Amino acid sequence: MKRKTKAKVILQKKLQEGIYDLRLGTDLARDAHAGQFIGIYTSDRSKLLPRPISICEYDRDEGMLRLVYRVTGPGTGTEEISHLTPGDEVYIIGILGNGYDTRMIADNFSHPVIMGGGIGIPPMLGLAKELDEAYQGRAQITSILGYRDSDLFLDKFFRDVSKVYIATEDGSVGTKGNVLDVMRDSASAQGEGRIECDVILACGPMPMLRAIAAYAREKGIKAYVSLEERMACGIGACLGCITRTHDIDSHTHVHNARICTDGPVFDADDLVL
Repeated sequence: MKRKTKAKVILQKKLQEGIYDLRLGTDLARDAHAGQFIGIYTSDRSKLLPRPISICEYDRDEGMLRLVYRVTGPGTGTEEISHLTPGDEVYIIGILGNGYDTRMIADNFSHPVIMGGGIGIPPMLGLAKELDEAYQGRAQITSILGYRDSDLFLDKFFRDVSKVYIATEDGSVGTKGNVLDVMRDSASAQGEGRIECDVILACGPMPMLRAIAAYAREKGIKAYVSLEERMACGIGACLGCITRTHDIDSHTHVHNARICTDGPVFDADDLVL
């Protein structure tokens, strides 16, 4: 059950311009799973709603949540959060959203491929670690990470639990292009260069997710996507983060789903992307 509580800042550091790594001490960590998120409240009374931030990693034993997030601009809630320092206390609400069902994935698929683009990369690290634990060595987990340029972040952590491929828009590291360009290049490769895939697990900007959903349909591959859309309340009350679905939502009685409560992780076949 979600609840509001006070968390203590353990660590905060800048990974690159505009991207921060925040560690929070909280007992909410024991309920966290890959693909979920929390809301962080700011002290600015003009910002009544918490800022939703995806969970990058968690440590249930240590009671720690790791959040890697992007500052969205000056004067924003995330800009205020970036000034937190070790020892500070902050109110949070969580654990929010529905994440990836890693047990179901491990029971039904043999070649999982994780795809993360931009700030959609951080939540996929927790997923890679959960899958590594769920598979217990029974499958090769592949992670394809997409960046703008050579300013990479978190890639070394993915290498501990998966085989990593990099795509950059400018071609400075790995494949020039996007995460799907890596998949297409691998189709003609032999041996270790070929990526086997029967399920895609993705998070990133909407154009990337649309392309992945189309690719998965074309290739007959199952795909589960985490929608990183802007949210307001984070608890399903405001209907500010709606996505189109094929089925009728029991809450709104139209072809919609609330990303913050019905997701953020969805079966791509259920969405009208």
